[in-house]
Amino acid sequence: MPFDKKTMLDALKMEILVIEKGGYYPSVHQPHDEPRIFRDSISCLNLGLGDDKKEHPCSACYLIDFVPEQLKGCNEDPCHKIPLNAQGDTVESLSRTSSPEDVQAAVLAWLKATVKKLEADLSAEK
Repeated sequence: MPFDKKTMLDALKMEILVIEKGGYYPSVHQPHDEPRIFRDSISCLNLGLGDDKKEHPCSACYLIDFVPEQLKGCNEDPCHKIPLNAQGDTVESLSRTSSPEDVQAAVLAWLKATVKKLEADLSAEK
């Protein structure tokens, strides 16, 4: 289901703010729990629910538009399968091999590039 570009743009900009304000660093109340990129964000329809609980399908989230077609039906978080760069790195793959800071940096770069592209698309549509 394609989402409105303006709504998507606003949500992506909010994700940039979440990362820039340190929203994905562990809480002082739960220092051993590493927040999950996108899944523990206020933009996630299933925020606050456990890994095995989802009240809303991921297909209802704006991020699904960025997930490769063949991965949209996966049971795990499809937002972690979004290609973030030309090498095809994803939150899922980087989380296994990189520090949380490096994962956040890759996501932030993807968010900024995606926002720039959407802004150009919206400008061209006017």
